[in-house]
Amino acid sequence: MSRTHLSPDRRRADRARLADEVVDVLVVGGGVTGAGAALDAASRGLSVGLVEARDWAAGTSSRSSKLIHGGLRYLEQLAFPLVREALHERTRLVQTIAPHLVRPLPFLLPLPAPWQRAYYGAGVALYDVLSSALDADRALPAHRHLSRRATLSAFPALRPDAVSGGSIRYWDAQVDDARHTLAVVRTAAGYGARVLSSARVTGLLRDGEGSGAPVVGVRVSDLTDGSSFTVRARSVVAATGVWSDDVGVMLGASAPSLRVRASKGVHLVVPRDAIDVRDVPDRPGLILRTPTSVLFVIPWGDQWIVGTTDTPWKLDRDHPAASSADIGYLLDQVNRVLSRPLTADQVVGVYAGLRPLLAGEADQTSRLSREHAVVTPVPGLVLVAGGKYTTYRVMAADAVDAATAGLPGVPPSRTAHLPLVGAHRWATVRDTGPELAAAAGLPGDAVDRLLHRHGDRVGEVLELVRADPELGRPLPGAPAHLAAEVVHAVTVEGALHIDDVLTRRTRVSITTPHRGTESAPAVAALMAGPLGWDGPRVEREVAHYAARVEAERESQRMPDDRTADAARLGAPDVRAAV
Repeated sequence: MSRTHLSPDRRRADRARLADEVVDVLVVGGGVTGAGAALDAASRGLSVGLVEARDWAAGTSSRSSKLIHGGLRYLEQLAFPLVREALHERTRLVQTIAPHLVRPLPFLLPLPAPWQRAYYGAGVALYDVLSSALDADRALPAHRHLSRRATLSAFPALRPDAVSGGSIRYWDAQVDDARHTLAVVRTAAGYGARVLSSARVTGLLRDGEGSGAPVVGVRVSDLTDGSSFTVRARSVVAATGVWSDDVGVMLGASAPSLRVRASKGVHLVVPRDAIDVRDVPDRPGLILRTPTSVLFVIPWGDQWIVGTTDTPWKLDRDHPAASSADIGYLLDQVNRVLSRPLTADQVVGVYAGLRPLLAGEADQTSRLSREHAVVTPVPGLVLVAGGKYTTYRVMAADAVDAATAGLPGVPPSRTAHLPLVGAHRWATVRDTGPELAAAAGLPGDAVDRLLHRHGDRVGEVLELVRADPELGRPLPGAPAHLAAEVVHAVTVEGALHIDDVLTRRTRVSITTPHRGTESAPAVAALMAGPLGWDGPRVEREVAHYAARVEAERESQRMPDDRTADAARLGAPDVRAAV
C-alpha cells in the first residue's frame, strides 16, 4: 500500500501514533494552509501531525472561486508585492507542483467604453510583467487587446453595449480546490505526517500556569467514536482560518491573538448553455467590475461558476448559508452584460464559503488585507491567517519557519519545487487517455476526466475497475463519475461520510440539479463495505445527506443572512457534536 493512501487502516494507525508520540510540529486545521504546513514540515524531515475537525478542505478551501491567480484587482490598491508573490506561486503550481489540477484559463476583461483601454491595459501589462521572472518559458500566454467585434466573437453571449471599448484577453489558472488540498494532505502523508480528519481540538496543553505558559500540545476529540486523547508537540501551528478566534479563546483573554473577520463569498453554478458561447475554442471566462468588488464568470467543465459576493458574516462558520438576496445580487450583476439574462431556475448549484481576512480599520470586508500574518502569541504556538488560496504554500512555509525557530538543524522549505501526488509523471500520462480507456474498457471522456482528477495516480482508480468491472459503471444521477471513484475516495482519499464524497471528492452536490440526493443511496452502499457500515448506519447517512440538501435549498429561499442561517442549521453536521 502506498504511503500516501488515507485508508481506514491508515487512520487507525495514525490515531494511535499521535496519542503515543511527541511530534516536532502539530498542525491544527486541514484546509489548504494547514495541509501545506504539514507538507512543508514533513518534507523538511520533521515529525508531523495534522488534525482536522471535519473533512479535508471542508471549510474555505473547498468553497473558493476555483482560481489560482495573482489578483488583478489588487493592483489598484498598489499591492504589488502581494500580486507578484501570487503570480509566482501560480507559475509554480501550473508548471511543477500540480499541473494535473491547475490549468491555464483565459479571461476577458470587457471594456464598456473606449477610454478604459489605456487604463486597464496598463494594469494587465503590469500583471504580465510581475509574473515574468518565474514564467520565462511562458506557461501562460501574454495578454492581448481585442476589438469589439473580436470580443463578441470570443464571447457571443455578451451584450454589444457592454463591450463598446472591446476587451483585454489575459490568462490566469483554474483549480479544483478540494482535490488540490487533498493532494497536499496525501503528499504530506507520503512524507510521514500523521494525518487525522474528524478530530476536533478542544483545548491546549500548557506547561505551567498563566497567560504566558508555553503550549506543549492539544486535547483532541475523535468524532468517529467520541473518544478523547492528547497530542504532545514541540510546536503547534494553528491554521484555522475563520476559526482563529477559537484558538484565541483557548489561550485566554490576556494572550495576544490574530483578529480575523469572515467575509462570505457565494457562487452559482449554471449549465453551459445558459451562457451561450456556442463552440468557441478555449472558452474564456469573464472578469467584471461591480459596485463593491469584482465578479467572475468561470468555465467549469460543462458548466459555469458565477461569483462572488463579498459581505461580512458573523453567524455559523461551519455551514455559511447563501440567501435569496445573495443569489439575486449575483444574477443582477452578471445580467448587466449578458444578452440573454440568467434566471434563478437555471441555477443548478449554489455554494457559500468564508474568507479569513485580517481585520483592519476598514468596515468593508472587500477592503481588508488579503496578506497573511504569522504570530507566536506564546511559546510553542504559531497562528497563521489571512492570505489567499494561491499563496497557501508561502503562508505554510512562513508558519513552519516560525514554529521551528528554536529547533536546531532544520533545513529551509523545499516545497517550491516539490510535485504533489499525481504530478510526478503528468507529462508522460496526460495524453494517454485513449489507450488507458481501451485497456480498461471505459469511455474515453470518462478516463480523460479521471486523468484531470488523479493525474499519474489514475491507475489507482482503473485498477479497481479491472478488479471489479461493476465499478466501471457511472454513478446514478451523476454520469460524469464512476462507482470506482467512491471506493477510491474511501480506501485512498480518507472519505468517512457521504458528504465527503459528494461535496469534495466529487462535486456532485453542486453540479447536478438534484444536488446528490439521487446518488446518495448508491454512494452509501459503495462506502459500506470498506467502512464496515451496517444497514441502519447506511440509512442514517442517506437521511442526513437528504436533510442537508433540503436545509440548503430552504436557506437559499430565505431573504437575508439570519433567516438563511437559521434554515441551514436545521440539518446538523453529520459528525458527532462535542
